[in-house]
Amino acid sequence: MKRLVLLGASGSIGEQTLDVIKQYPNEFELVALSVGHRLSCLQKAIADHPELKVICVQEEKDALSLKKDYPHLEITYGDDGLKLLSEMDYDVLVNALVGFVGFYPTVYALESGHDVALANKESLVVGGEVIQSILEKTGKKLYPIDSEHSAIFQCLQGENPKEVKHLWITASGGSFRELTREELKNVCVKQALNHPNWKMGAKITVDSATMMNKGFEVIEAHYLFGLPYDQIKVVLHPQSIVHSMVEFQDHSFMAQLGSADMRLPIQYALSYPNRWDLKQDYPFDPSLGVNLSFQEIDFVRFPLLRLAYEVGEKRGNQPILMNAANEVANLAFREGKLSFLDIENCIQDCLNYFPFETISTKEEVFHIHQEATSYCQKKWRKQ
Repeated sequence: MKRLVLLGASGSIGEQTLDVIKQYPNEFELVALSVGHRLSCLQKAIADHPELKVICVQEEKDALSLKKDYPHLEITYGDDGLKLLSEMDYDVLVNALVGFVGFYPTVYALESGHDVALANKESLVVGGEVIQSILEKTGKKLYPIDSEHSAIFQCLQGENPKEVKHLWITASGGSFRELTREELKNVCVKQALNHPNWKMGAKITVDSATMMNKGFEVIEAHYLFGLPYDQIKVVLHPQSIVHSMVEFQDHSFMAQLGSADMRLPIQYALSYPNRWDLKQDYPFDPSLGVNLSFQEIDFVRFPLLRLAYEVGEKRGNQPILMNAANEVANLAFREGKLSFLDIENCIQDCLNYFPFETISTKEEVFHIHQEATSYCQKKWRKQ
C-alpha cells in the first residue's frame, strides 16, 4: 500500500483526492491530512480512515478542541503542523493547498526524501529555482496534478524530451471569456465565480477569470518539463476537453482528452505508471459529436498571461512579487474591496515598486513574499 499525506483535504482537489482513495482502499493508506477551518470535512475523513495517525488544522483552538474528541490521534496546527506532516514517514505527499502556504510543505517533503503529487501551483511559481535545486540533489519526483500538466506528462511517456518542439497548454478562457475589456469594468464576484466548465475553489476560479492561473501554469510547465518559455504556448479551447498537447519536431501532435474531472489527473499522479479504472458519471464520448475549437490567445485581452511570461523569463524575485500581489488582490476582489480590473493594477504596481533581486534560498522566497504582501495589503486591500 502507498502511504499518503494529504494537505488541503477540505478543498476541491483535496475532496476529490479523498474520493480517489476511497475507490481504492487496498492501494492507499492515508496516514495524515490537513484542513483549514472546515472541521466537518475533517470529522468525516477521520471516520472514513481509521488508519489516520496525524491531523493538522489551521488554528490552535481547533486543535485543542479536537484533542478531546480524538485522543488517539496526534493533533497539530499552523505552519509548524504542516512541517510535521511533510517530514513524517510516508511515501507520497499530495499538496492540494491553495496559495503561498503550499510552498514550504513542498520544500520540506522533497528535502526529507519524499515524492510529491503537486496541485499547489504556487510552489513552482514562487520557488521554481529553489525546488529545481532540491530535486537535483535528492532525486525525488514531482507528479503533476494540474489537468494541463498531467496531460503533458501523459503525452511525453515513452517520448524523447529533446524532440519536443512546443508544449501547448489549453485555456478555457474563464468566466469572462466572451467579455470585452470595457465590459470587465463592472463585473461582480458572483459572475467571476461562475466558471463555465470546471468546479473549483473561489481563489482559483477568479485566477481563471483573470488568466493569472494560466500564467502560473506556464511557469509551472517551464520547471516541470525543462523547456524555455518560447517553447510553451497557450491556446484558447473553450470546451476544456483537450487538456493540453505536445508538438514534436516533425510537427506531429499528441493530445490528452477527457471530461472536466480532476479525479483523472489526481488518480494518474497516484497510480503512475499504471492506469486504473475511474468511475465517472459522464465520461468523454467522442461518438456524441462534440466539436472542438481552438483560438489564438489575445494578450491584450488577457494582460496577466503576457505578464507571467515576462516575469517567468526574468526569474529571481519577480514571480514571488507577482504571486503575492495576486493573492492580496484576488482576495480583495472577492471581499468587494477591489474592482476586477484593479487586480491587474495591483500586480503591476507591486512589480514596479520592488527592485529586482536574485533568489537562491527558501528563506529569501519567504522574506520577499512577506514584504510584497504587506505592501499590497496597505495600498490595495481597501478597508
